[in-house]
Amino acid sequence: MMSMRAVLEISTPEGFALWPTGSHGPYGSLALSGRLTAAEVGTAVWLLADRNDVEPDPGQAEERGPRPADPVGAFLHGLLTESHPYAPGGLVVTDPATGAVFEPGCCNGLEDWREWLDVTDGSGTAWFGHDPDARAECVGRVVRLTRNAESGGGAESGEGPVIELPVDELRRLLAGVERDLRDFLDLAAGWARRQLPEHATAVTAALARALDLEPAQESPA
Repeated sequence: MMSMRAVLEISTPEGFALWPTGSHGPYGSLALSGRLTAAEVGTAVWLLADRNDVEPDPGQAEERGPRPADPVGAFLHGLLTESHPYAPGGLVVTDPATGAVFEPGCCNGLEDWREWLDVTDGSGTAWFGHDPDARAECVGRVVRLTRNAESGGGAESGEGPVIELPVDELRRLLAGVERDLRDFLDLAAGWARRQLPEHATAVTAALARALDLEPAQESPA
């Protein structure tokens, strides 16, 4: 049976000590779900804060306010004040029958995962990054996932075989991804209340924006 996972591009937080994180290789991925360890959640939050820790455009600087003086607040500032946080990664589809894997290309973001709905209920086509140029296209009642559309995909391109699946199966997989993301958000909200109590509400809201979800509901710690 086909599987679909929502993943973040992960690396090891070198020298980071503001909260506990897990150990990862120089480059890898972390599938988001409600089954992560506290250290893995810490790594995911670190990654999102790190990738959004950039100086705003002059027109945005006043709106986002000054960077706080405390180390945690300063590190989180970009993530907490960015209206559309960047979450490097995307959705990965695996066909166990053939071993084929569809992965997003460079500069794709998990914050745009709902663009997959364009394939099932909209234009019928969506692109997910470049180098390789990953594309999903609806042809009749079948969705074709091409890892490198610029080269034509297929085994002869050196980019692996094209994955094809029914539209209804893709809808089922996307529903599962949304459950995993909501479960992760719930887990991360609890982690933030324990680990970053002064910033927990803002962190949870920022994670929800990064994953294009409604904020997690408050619940007892």
